Amino acid sequence: MDENLNILVVDDEECILDVFKRYFESETTHTLFTASDGFEAFEIIRTESINCCFTDLAMPRLDGLELARKIYQYDNTIPVVVMTGYPSMDIAIETLKNGVVDFITKPFQMEQILPTISKVINARSNFVENILLKEEIKKSKELAAINKELHGKIKEVETINLILQKMDQAANSQDLFNILVNLSGKITPCDEAHFCFFTQKMKNYEVITSFFKDKSKKRDGVVYIEKEIAQKIGSDGIPYLIKGKNGEGNIIAIPLKIRSRVFGMLTSIIDNEDRYFSEKDIYYLNFLVDKASSSIENLALYENIYENLFSTLYAFVEAIEARDPYTKQHSASVSGYAISIARKNGCSQEEIAKLNISGNLHDIGKIGIPDNILLKPGQLTDVEYKIIKKHPVIGSNIIGHLGMWTDEQDIIRHHHERFDGKGYPDNLKGEDIPFLARILSVADVYDALTTDRSYRQKMSDDDAAEIIKENSGSQFDPTIVDVFLDLHSKGEIKNSFQGG
Repeated sequence: MDENLNILVVDDEECILDVFKRYFESETTHTLFTASDGFEAFEIIRTESINCCFTDLAMPRLDGLELARKIYQYDNTIPVVVMTGYPSMDIAIETLKNGVVDFITKPFQMEQILPTISKVINARSNFVENILLKEEIKKSKELAAINKELHGKIKEVETINLILQKMDQAANSQDLFNILVNLSGKITPCDEAHFCFFTQKMKNYEVITSFFKDKSKKRDGVVYIEKEIAQKIGSDGIPYLIKGKNGEGNIIAIPLKIRSRVFGMLTSIIDNEDRYFSEKDIYYLNFLVDKASSSIENLALYENIYENLFSTLYAFVEAIEARDPYTKQHSASVSGYAISIARKNGCSQEEIAKLNISGNLHDIGKIGIPDNILLKPGQLTDVEYKIIKKHPVIGSNIIGHLGMWTDEQDIIRHHHERFDGKGYPDNLKGEDIPFLARILSVADVYDALTTDRSYRQKMSDDDAAEIIKENSGSQFDPTIVDVFLDLHSKGEIKNSFQGG
């Protein structure tokens, strides 16, 4: 044995300790620690790195058996060898119960000590390896459990974030209902999902929108839940898990409340009897419906504010147009022409919505122009022209104070800019002018040319189109003029506009 070890010998007989000291000094390179009782020995165990302990059984204060028990509880990898003059089967069994790995009988030959040390140290090495292996297996299992839990937490966070992100994309209530059923199909294993309104004083329900995993399935194939169950869901106002033929939950129905009042429900269905919903699916869908409820309230409030605001602003526009009978319905006409051009040009629905707002409100700034200038039948002076040129800025500022329509604000400000940079108020040139403002500019001039004004009579559609063509590249964006002329040549510029 090449390893130098720390050996502890515990005996209340001084002569035994002296024999061990002389033997270790002359025959081994091991370090020997000695103690006369169990208390002294245990203090050494706690302060020194002991590799093996030999102990007598009968000792004052703390005997060998109690010492072995304390060592085993403190560090069960330290081998303990009992030295006794009265060996018996009972003693052997009792010592083994307390972590003793071997015992030698007094009197013994000192030559027995080194082989005993070698044997118990080897046994200790195997024991430690087994402990480490067990610990490694245990830690691997714990790590696998932690990883599983972590993946579950990550999935939960991702699902919650997906719900919050998608719900925030809803522009109106119908969008939100569509998102609601589509998300149900994404975050749960359902085969179909439906959002339903309760009707007839909660006695029945009507499917508003649906999701089908099988895209070929149609609305007439909807799995309906029984009216009695639907009524119970509506009256109780709590989620229900409805069991199928397999005894497992195959349908989840969750009521949607607005200010604590149930007005609809989300139903998610699994058609396959071999699959079923989990508690986590109920949790996700309940969170989804709660979020939808808040979003619907916010959307309803926003839509109400939006409609009221737009009605107020348009009342201003009507007030302006009422001041001049020649320009009545001008804003609505400009908006209609601009939308026709935008659709033909392939603009998005969002861009068309922006043109609708800015077209209807593009002249709102004229509310700040005095009547003697706005309604002057003759030619304006330079000073008067400078004043009337302020109306795009005034209108833009009015819209800007609302903090809602940033793009619309820019369109209104720049609808009198020219493609050659000679327009107003900022002398923008070419593509520096907002694209939708360039569309609105063509629509505005076309309507102005084809309607009576206080200072001139209207001209024909063809003459107006010719003027716009002549000013392509100077006043107007040539690309937009080409789209306009194509619409005009086909008679679509007027026909596509229904007014408003």
